[in-house]
Amino acid sequence: MGSPPERAPGLLAVDLGLRSGLALYGPDGRLVEYHSRNFGNRARLKRAVPSVLTGLGPLAWLVLEGGGPVADIWEREASRRALQVLRVSAEDWREALLYAREQRSGAQAKDVADGLARRVIDWSRAPRPTSLRHDAAEAILLGLWGVLEVGWLTHVPPEVRAR
Repeated sequence: MGSPPERAPGLLAVDLGLRSGLALYGPDGRLVEYHSRNFGNRARLKRAVPSVLTGLGPLAWLVLEGGGPVADIWEREASRRALQVLRVSAEDWREALLYAREQRSGAQAKDVADGLARRVIDWSRAPRPTSLRHDAAEAILLGLWGVLEVGWLTHVPPEVRAR
């Protein structure tokens, strides 16, 4: 028996923080896997980022929500690996994916994001969560924005959001 075929490079979306949401997308624009990870402190995050990126297999893109020292850690490692990086604010990706009426408050936007992330999971045929942490839901939507931005999808699938 031969080894399994190598997976095409994907896109990793990271909702930045010491507790981060991570969402991996394949080049077909579908969600492959997602989770939340608590790094605890910046030193542990800095040590963990290389193994996180290696463990996800080949990557072409890294999409980061936010900036600051935590983003710098991810961006330095991406640069070392010659990964293309997109940085975006939550306001920008939310504007692209959510209706204005769904963003009247932060709490409302978070509720809508949770439902939309669950529809992405279903559309992608990714494993359903027993619980979906807010940071993982945000990473899923950040990743959806990312695959649209890099051209892996041309529009939000109707099963996810009828526009």
